[in-house]
Amino acid sequence: MLSGGLDSATCLAVARRDGFECYALSFDYGQRHRVELEAAARVAASLGAARHAITRIDLRLFGHSALTADIDVPKGRSLEEMSHDIPVTYVPARNTIFLSFAVAWAETLGAADIFIGVNALDYSGYPDCRPEYIEAFERMANLATRAGVEGHTKLRIHAPLLKLSKAGIVRLGSELGVDLGLTFSCYDPDAAGRPCEGCDSCQLRAKGFAEAGVADPAASA
Repeated sequence: MLSGGLDSATCLAVARRDGFECYALSFDYGQRHRVELEAAARVAASLGAARHAITRIDLRLFGHSALTADIDVPKGRSLEEMSHDIPVTYVPARNTIFLSFAVAWAETLGAADIFIGVNALDYSGYPDCRPEYIEAFERMANLATRAGVEGHTKLRIHAPLLKLSKAGIVRLGSELGVDLGLTFSCYDPDAAGRPCEGCDSCQLRAKGFAEAGVADPAASA
């Protein structure tokens, strides 16, 4: 699962390092930061994905998120504020929807392994980035698919970044040769596709690079 952000790009690099042939899946779900899809295409090509598919799901139909509706994206929040409440940038059931699509594609490919770049430390309060969620979804996937029921394929959900800090993800991506300058993390880019540098995602990215002691090649001059 490839959003085009720092985490998913590093996750793709981990899967490649571990010897997997990688099929990258991105989602055009009506997000205001659709520029990330261009980043996803760049990352998939750079890291040698066997195929990069973009599927459309219009979650604007349901709204209720600053990423899909006419709701202001919070800016300038402290790290403490980010860690306390589920933010308005949470998209209802997004990872559940995305993982369901990934499971369906895995079945058609005959694949057993799905990689997702969720992170439980610097995750900005999202409930579908927690380890118990990933474990529960894996159990469900094996109950709900022909591959799982017939027992010829046990689906595994890999979340290799789950317990890493953003700094740890920056270091790992750098070690694996990810061109981090190709990635994009902002929730609210301007009309030219430049990051706002104030949303939670921009701040967590900046914090990660600073703590890793690495210059962000995608940062504004």
